[in-house]
Amino acid sequence: MLIGVPKEIKKGEFRVGMSPNSVHELIAQGHQVIVETDAGRGIECHDADYQAVGAEIIQTATEIFKRAEMVVKVKEPQLTECEQLREGQVLFTYLHLAADRAQTEALLKSKCTAIAYETVTSDRGGLPLLAPMSEVAGRLSIQAGAHALEKVRGGRGVLLGGVPGVESARVVVIGGGVAGVNAARMAMGLGAKVTILDNSLVRLQELDMQFGAQINTIFATKAAIAHQVSTADLVIGAVLIPGKSAPKLVTRDMLKRMHSGAVIVDIAIDQGGCFETSRPTSHDQPTYVEEGVVHYCVTNMPGAVPRTSTFALNNATLPYIISLANKGYKRALAEDKHLLNGLNVHAGKVMYKAVSDSLGLDYVSAEAALV
Repeated sequence: MLIGVPKEIKKGEFRVGMSPNSVHELIAQGHQVIVETDAGRGIECHDADYQAVGAEIIQTATEIFKRAEMVVKVKEPQLTECEQLREGQVLFTYLHLAADRAQTEALLKSKCTAIAYETVTSDRGGLPLLAPMSEVAGRLSIQAGAHALEKVRGGRGVLLGGVPGVESARVVVIGGGVAGVNAARMAMGLGAKVTILDNSLVRLQELDMQFGAQINTIFATKAAIAHQVSTADLVIGAVLIPGKSAPKLVTRDMLKRMHSGAVIVDIAIDQGGCFETSRPTSHDQPTYVEEGVVHYCVTNMPGAVPRTSTFALNNATLPYIISLANKGYKRALAEDKHLLNGLNVHAGKVMYKAVSDSLGLDYVSAEAALV
């Protein structure tokens, strides 16, 4: 198979779909890989590094999309990229379609086969291609939140861990999944007082067994969320419903009762955000203030640490890329029900129920793509 790796063009995005090590694995198995020039510069992987493992360097993204049978990316294709996709071509990347009608319609128009990292599942019930970036985003959320709490950034002027004789900050994490737990670990490591809210009692029991008295676990009713948010210095929104838009769990009225200069970090912003007042921001302008609360809503948080993020992501995606390349997408999907769950768009049809529900579009089962 001929696999193409274009340079990411989303603002503030420096990750790359495949590292030289990943490219080497594909080439060793008899495949061809074409990489757009400077695609890996953001992670200090240069054209010569790709050439050394056998990749062909291509000067334009247009040629990548024209030639490749499968395109491997990191972020969702921008509309100019969607226009270059074609019927029968496989796109393997993050999509987050439930919150993006324009991209969804563009992919449908292209009739390509779009497989989303974030909806691929595993035997353990997790999301193995989302987990690495959730780990990064969760840990980054505390760094970002701590920075935003500084007075010169518009925050309360609170140090997360406090100092002897001064109370440490209160950090509330909504969602006890991968991102939420990684956020909690970082906040605890800095000495903050941490509370996790989740609507799964089983998950809260697991977290209690894991962390004990280091954290406070609360069942996530509306009243509990409102109370915890009202006293928090930093709130992390780490809610995920696979493939669906994130629920708006924190309302504007709740924000009005927060401390002036408190901070919220919405990790769920790629799926529309879990705060009513959230709107997408970028790394060069990451925050804004609404109702006196500092909002950090960067849509590609792991892009801030692209080297770590790229290698972590490639560790997870490489086996699936190899499977798609070795078997072709139809056989790979037929033999792996978890990879099949990643199929969001195919031949002009939406094949992921949560996306069709969120956008009000017709749904066709993924199994139908294999007929």
